[in-house]
Amino acid sequence: MADVGIFTKNADIQARAGANANATAKAVAATDVYVLNIESFINCTTRYNWSDWFAGTPNADVKGILTDCGACLCAMIVINYDMSGFSSRAEAETMLDVLRDRAVNDLKLLEDIKVQEFMIGA
Repeated sequence: MADVGIFTKNADIQARAGANANATAKAVAATDVYVLNIESFINCTTRYNWSDWFAGTPNADVKGILTDCGACLCAMIVINYDMSGFSSRAEAETMLDVLRDRAVNDLKLLEDIKVQEFMIGA
């Protein structure tokens, strides 16, 4: 498969979704369907085209926040696809809560103009 994400790759999504997530939902064929939409969401929410910036030569010290944010948002979709593989619904819901918290915090940082300037200039 292609693994079309720009700053969010399938391996990142699988790592965030966890071992108990549905194998079909976390396969490249499935994540390719929505990963670019998630990355576009991040770009629009933060009002900066991180996809173009990431395609350049970003500093490794700062680009990880984009990968984390995109992977967390995508992993939430994977987990929502089928929660039956988890030991309990509470386990899946806790994972969703943790992923949401991380993504919200990442987005807050990425929306901050001073953080954007820092990342772009790094």
